[in-house]
Amino acid sequence: MSRRGSRRNREPDPFDGVLLVDKPSGWTSSDVVVKIRNHFKLRKVGHGGTLDPLATGLLVVLIGKGTKRSDQIMGGDKTYEGTIHLGITTDSQDSDGDVIDQKDPSNITREKVETALQKYIGDIEQIPPMVSAIKKDGVALYKLARKGKTIEREPRKIHIYRYEILDFNNPLIRFCVESTKGTYVRTLAHDLGNDLGVGASLDALRRTHSGSFDIAQAHALDHILTHDRDSLGDLMIHLPEL
Repeated sequence: MSRRGSRRNREPDPFDGVLLVDKPSGWTSSDVVVKIRNHFKLRKVGHGGTLDPLATGLLVVLIGKGTKRSDQIMGGDKTYEGTIHLGITTDSQDSDGDVIDQKDPSNITREKVETALQKYIGDIEQIPPMVSAIKKDGVALYKLARKGKTIEREPRKIHIYRYEILDFNNPLIRFCVESTKGTYVRTLAHDLGNDLGVGASLDALRRTHSGSFDIAQAHALDHILTHDRDSLGDLMIHLPEL
């Protein structure tokens, strides 16, 4: 039998698939990937869509041949819940950044916010923030931002299926947004604040859905790390199930 035939007919690797992680705040998506790769001594590990360090929630970790599904998984629609803080503008558009402006948002009502949200439903164009992983001439924008540089960014087309208020307690807005891939939710918060004339930044964000995956299927990172290599497969969704 040829080596090629042997590879084709081998048993599926128990580590080919995805691991759904409930990412804690303060970790980058890459931090999670490195931790899982090293803890379980895996060769190929990636993820299916970045979450900012501030954000929590569903991170799809790709393992083994699961990494070949990256485009498919990253291309799925996403759902988030979060909190917008009216009246505070930061240089990163979220609470991790430095405050660059503050205004009194006390005149903003729930009705004003609901009216302002309507312009974001459907196909829109969004200018990516400087603090992002998009590359310009091979250099990530956030690295340029750290040097105090700002460059022109091309707007990107996205689609917002739903953008609604879950709770309003001025200056805080709890919201839910469902959108296509590539949407910067902190930019949605920032732009909404500008439309309302008081500025805003993203205080908290949690991804609850990614494509066909739901946060209810995810495992807390601490729980995952109590397992060893022999039991990792019990937590995973394997290739035939995807």
